Amino acid sequence: YKRQLFLCTFIILSSSFTITAKEIAITFDDSPRAARGYFDGPTRAKKLIENLSKHNVEQVAFFSVSNKLDEEGISRLNTYSNAGHIIANHTHSHPDINALSFEQYSQNFLQADTQLRQFKTFRPWFRFPYLREGDTLEKRDGMRDLLKAKGYTNAYITLNNYDWYIETLFQQTIKEKKEINFEAMSRFYVDVLMESINYYDEMAQSHLNRSPKHVLLLHEMDISALFIGDLVDELRQQGWTIITPEQAYTDPIAQQQTDNLLKFNPGRIGEVAKDNNQKKGLWHETLDEEYLKNRFEKEVLNTSALY
Repeated sequence: YKRQLFLCTFIILSSSFTITAKEIAITFDDSPRAARGYFDGPTRAKKLIENLSKHNVEQVAFFSVSNKLDEEGISRLNTYSNAGHIIANHTHSHPDINALSFEQYSQNFLQADTQLRQFKTFRPWFRFPYLREGDTLEKRDGMRDLLKAKGYTNAYITLNNYDWYIETLFQQTIKEKKEINFEAMSRFYVDVLMESINYYDEMAQSHLNRSPKHVLLLHEMDISALFIGDLVDELRQQGWTIITPEQAYTDPIAQQQTDNLLKFNPGRIGEVAKDNNQKKGLWHETLDEEYLKNRFEKEVLNTSALY
């Protein structure tokens, strides 16, 4: 009887863990992103690779733009590729699909496809710049058909944030030669990202009745290189498991495709929520520039004297 009770308890706990298991893959957009601030390009790449390795992150993906492939840009992507990380397509020049014709946008995508295949860890994955997938049916369905014809995966994200704006605030502070407390900066960065991560995971659970294999959107920036290890530590502290992007894209939501035509896209979880008639809260409050600026001034700049 005791053995049966133990087995029943184990099965219940296992099922419960499957529903609430928190798994997350890390991806970086816009590489090789301009590096003219705190770090130069080679230093950023070296620091980022070191921190990923030090914190036992096996593999991430870099969604890359091919118009930045000068000598330094190629070298930087090779640094990532040689470390075993995935290089994938983020268009040639990062255009907004809403501002171009399908013909113009598709050519931009194809140009990047040709140039990015030189990297040994290239995967035919495509992430739409700004996450926008088309403001007309011609563009949306045209890109869906083109991706399929070229053997591409739509490399959606589930966890959205404005880390790029945090980078803007950081670089502006550095440029103005203001004192910045790096401990406070790290805490601010991690806290903001964890708030958005947990928000979208709760949204996913409310609409899917489970926590999917998540894909985190970050950008290849100086703050990423500086603080990715702190973020990974906090994720694990809060019960998350870091998985590879290849593992993440095996989740069933990879097969979901919204019928809604979205001029602005909040990410795959937001799509699912909108399909289920959720109208508000598709973008978390941390995806607001004024909100982030106020918090940055309070939590980073105004605390420097305290340390």
